[in-house]
Amino acid sequence: MNKILLYIFALVTLNSYSQNKSFVDFSVADSNKTTSIYIDKNTDPLIVWAVNELADDVKEITGKRLEIIQTNSISKSGIYIGQASSSLLKSKINQKEFSNQWEKFSIKKEKENLLVTGSDVRGTVYAVFEIAEQLGISPWKWWADVRSIKKENLSLQLPQNGIISSPSIQYRGIFLNDEDWALQPWAAKTFEPETGDIGPKTYEKIFQLLLRLKANTIWPAMHPSTKGFFTLPANKEMAQKYHIVIGSSHAEPMLRNNVDEWKPKINGDYNYFTNKTQVDKYWQDRLDELKNAQNETIMTLGMRGVHDSKMEGAKDLAASIEMVEKIIVNQREMLSKTFKKPLSAIPQAFVPYKEVLELYDNGLKVPDDITLVWPDDNYGYIRRLSNENEQKRAGGSGVYYHISYWGRPHDYLWLSTMEPGLIWYEMNKAYENGAKKMWIVNVGDIKPAEYDIELFLDMAWNINSIKSDGLHQYLKNWASREFTEKVSADLSLVFEEYYRLAFLRKPEYMGWSQTEPTTPVKLSDFSTAEIWSRIKAYDQLMEKVDSLSVLIPSERKDAWFQLVVYPIKGASYMNHKFLYWNLATTTSDANQKQKFEVLSAKAYQEIKELTDFYNTKLSNGKWNNMMSMHPRNLPVFDSLKNNIFSKEDKKISGNRIAIQANQFVSQKGFKNFQWQTINGLGYSNNAVTLFPLKQQYFKTEKPFLTYEFVIENAGEYEIEVRLLPTHANNFDHEIGIQVDKNTTQFFKTNTKDRDNTWKENVLRNSTIVKLPATKIEKGKHTIKIEVNQTGIVLDQLALYFASEGSSYEIPFN
Repeated sequence: MNKILLYIFALVTLNSYSQNKSFVDFSVADSNKTTSIYIDKNTDPLIVWAVNELADDVKEITGKRLEIIQTNSISKSGIYIGQASSSLLKSKINQKEFSNQWEKFSIKKEKENLLVTGSDVRGTVYAVFEIAEQLGISPWKWWADVRSIKKENLSLQLPQNGIISSPSIQYRGIFLNDEDWALQPWAAKTFEPETGDIGPKTYEKIFQLLLRLKANTIWPAMHPSTKGFFTLPANKEMAQKYHIVIGSSHAEPMLRNNVDEWKPKINGDYNYFTNKTQVDKYWQDRLDELKNAQNETIMTLGMRGVHDSKMEGAKDLAASIEMVEKIIVNQREMLSKTFKKPLSAIPQAFVPYKEVLELYDNGLKVPDDITLVWPDDNYGYIRRLSNENEQKRAGGSGVYYHISYWGRPHDYLWLSTMEPGLIWYEMNKAYENGAKKMWIVNVGDIKPAEYDIELFLDMAWNINSIKSDGLHQYLKNWASREFTEKVSADLSLVFEEYYRLAFLRKPEYMGWSQTEPTTPVKLSDFSTAEIWSRIKAYDQLMEKVDSLSVLIPSERKDAWFQLVVYPIKGASYMNHKFLYWNLATTTSDANQKQKFEVLSAKAYQEIKELTDFYNTKLSNGKWNNMMSMHPRNLPVFDSLKNNIFSKEDKKISGNRIAIQANQFVSQKGFKNFQWQTINGLGYSNNAVTLFPLKQQYFKTEKPFLTYEFVIENAGEYEIEVRLLPTHANNFDHEIGIQVDKNTTQFFKTNTKDRDNTWKENVLRNSTIVKLPATKIEKGKHTIKIEVNQTGIVLDQLALYFASEGSSYEIPFN
């Protein structure tokens, strides 16, 4: 169930809610009494923990704690919680409904009782936290200090026939990564100094969060700043306690943490061509450590370099493919012998990340029962998905996705600005193309990515919970839950603009610099008019945040700063810092120049003060060392010196025509494929693509959209079409553009790997196609755009005098 969309229920294949629109109330607490919770005496300890969390949650709201009573029968009225197989609920539940089901649960009122049933331990725990959230408890109560607002009467509202829910994706979780600048120093210095690292105390809080978000999988932190997960035995014991599945990243086969655990001076080179015996022993040692443990695991197979690099030793592509295939065979033999199970009973994954995807695309064979976990390109665009044959694989497929990244062309480790519409589109597309086994999202340090994490995991639990026009309502409901309904409408609009502006250019990219190698900052591609428009937009966001701040209850002030003030003002001031610096270059007025330089310096100081408050004063210092304003000390985060640049402003006339992709005047689909708008996606906030999202080529009859425009002054124009830089399996996206009755011209729109065009595209979130200058007469004209396959997303169009050239931004209206 999508936790935020309270009381909105949809009937779907595995996530079903009653179609009966009448609701029933179940009173949990009022001024006179509280209900009691009843559990079986043999209840699993994790369920007991979750039940106690619920009792504490209710106490935080009402001041009264629910009594927890062990019983073996249903007699008195109350809340009865347990697995379907428990002696307490066995006779009350249709066992067939829960038999052999993965994490399924139901919440149902029966007479004066509330029956809360799970098919297994995690399913039962998820049901308990579903109740907690329905009662107003945020999953972020600890991680973002979303404290309870006091209430005397507390009741649960349910559909007449209750709730039945189970996950769309089997393994759902997060990858802690690039933790050097926030999570690791916070854990080591503030939260867990006794360990001096991300250890069991920190992982316990992370695992509790995952369960509240209905997730079940962790890829642990693995940078050189952090000790390997298994080097502290209490870490894996904590995972076992909370029933969290342990996996590992694309670079860490067999649950090994190479950067910490592979010792070159002892083990030699991490090279399977020259040092197979040592590498095999290294992997086998981890398996031996786990064979008697009770942990659930997913084994990543294959081999790359020690960290995020190519496998060592191969002389060419063919040698790499041959060796990786041998390695997988050897790894699987180890697994089978160690765990004494059929391989089909041991969850395994293969992640074709970066150069490994090239191996796979060139014929690397991966056994059928291994899950293919397709990565995005690190910037939110999934590189490849299972084709029709691959979707028949027994191991299925999944996705490894980024909402935080360290690497070229530029990091985005500071603020979390991945557009929710892009997450929605890419993950729905993945699901429709068979990626249902495993979804892992790279969250960096968890904070400040709270909203995007929850969105991603909500979709992983119930892919049908948010429709293509439902992102605004989802955000509004999230804002209502976190900060009350009073501010939800305004706050949702603030965040939509925050994400849209960052989609145009992330705060971390405002220096127009790059990493690996690191380059100095330079002036932006924005025109002066665009700079002023952007300054105004961010000013309005900050003004709105300030006006809403007075409406926030005292219990939620700390959460307000973490979830709203810091990200929105941080992004605003980073833009101010660079935009005013840019303005100083285009003015010849010395006073104006000085004024702009002062405003730029002031913006830097504001970021410094916001960050200091986050670390030293917020929540009484709870988050000290969690927020860095200069991850990796990249030039974009520095204060700016007086300008030595000069810049000539681009002159743009008023004859430019902007068209948003959803403003088409006619359309043609193909059979059941039809054009549809995704609200909250793209520069336009209304990008358009073909639904359903399943891969489909169009050979003869191609779907198209038609647009109209009126030319006031005849002349040589250029036509520009902007698309999202999405990928096709075969790198063969193609669009055709026809102006009036002229010949259709065709354009390939994909980029490969890490070339310069790809870098430009992901930094600006746009693939730009330009139609060579065309003589266009005064009057009405048409543009027809056709596509050769699904997966192509149209965002905006523009027409302008060819002599003027393109602008960074096509105006949004």
